[in-house]
Amino acid sequence: MAAAGGGAGPGRRWLLCLWLCAALLPRAAWGLTEGLYCGRRVCYEVLGVSRQASKAEIARAYRQLARKYHPDRYRGEPAAPGGGGGPQAAHEKFLLIATAYETLKDEETRKDYDYMLDHPEEYYRHYYHYYSRRLAPKVDVRIVILVTVCAISMFQFFSWWSSYNEAINYLATVPKYRIQATEIARQQGLLNKTKEKGKNRRSKEEIREEEEEIIKDIIKNKIDIKGGYQKPKIYDILLFQILLTPFYLCKYIVWYCWWIYCFTIKGQEYGVEEKLYIIRRYMKMSQSQFDSLEDHQKETFLERQLWIRENYEVYKREQEEELKKKMAMDPRWKRYRRWMKNEGPRRLTFIDD
Repeated sequence: MAAAGGGAGPGRRWLLCLWLCAALLPRAAWGLTEGLYCGRRVCYEVLGVSRQASKAEIARAYRQLARKYHPDRYRGEPAAPGGGGGPQAAHEKFLLIATAYETLKDEETRKDYDYMLDHPEEYYRHYYHYYSRRLAPKVDVRIVILVTVCAISMFQFFSWWSSYNEAINYLATVPKYRIQATEIARQQGLLNKTKEKGKNRRSKEEIREEEEEIIKDIIKNKIDIKGGYQKPKIYDILLFQILLTPFYLCKYIVWYCWWIYCFTIKGQEYGVEEKLYIIRRYMKMSQSQFDSLEDHQKETFLERQLWIRENYEVYKREQEEELKKKMAMDPRWKRYRRWMKNEGPRRLTFIDD
């Protein structure tokens, strides 16, 4: 028994020595991982400062070391033992110094690094915080969204203006509107101006262009274009729609409560606007699409009382039957049906040139 106890004594002493060595090692070194911050080196030791150093002290230490190890200024150590003081080593040292400074100059990054030194066992958390900051976008996402919305809004507005001008140019060629605009211009004395003489005399081409612009201006002012080619309004673009969303939401809630109170609770009769609104909902048309309809079409809807569901279903079936008749009488539709019957998409045919 004594021999066994004597043999176990040295083993216990070795275990005790290993435990003391582990306890005496800096606790921060346990959590240092290659690829995170300064790797196996402590960033504070790289810059030669303490953990309590201020930002000014860190910046001063960085400038001194950067001047010393910068690749453009490095001239080599006067006595480099082992030959390890070459330009490549200085370049690696400079990169390590820059990494240490980038880690410690930012307050949030420095807090994460200090937490890693104090809690080395939470390496998953350290990986997450390191790469979340490293891969985070350099520009604020809110600024990117704002710039994108502004760009889309500008494109919308200029595109709508282009469509509107195309509609005006087209209407200026339609005889019905051109004749009306010409008569209005003559009544207002815009086309009966005395021709200039002498130096102020203009060519026929210039006079024709001026008359064309006058006719287009009258069409713009006298004709209300609706639908997709209507005159663009600034508050219809995406930016204003987003800014006015709370207003539109509150407005809709108030309107909906008013509708429930007037027509559901009190049982009032629908007015003209309310009847047209119900008809538009049945037809699944947007406001701009419904506004582009002719006035006589809306009057027909009201005469047939299409705000009543049963009447609308009858009207819908009539329109479908009428569409079928038109398609049956359409020569193009007849040719298509003959092709589907005789040659069809499933039949392989050859065309001889």
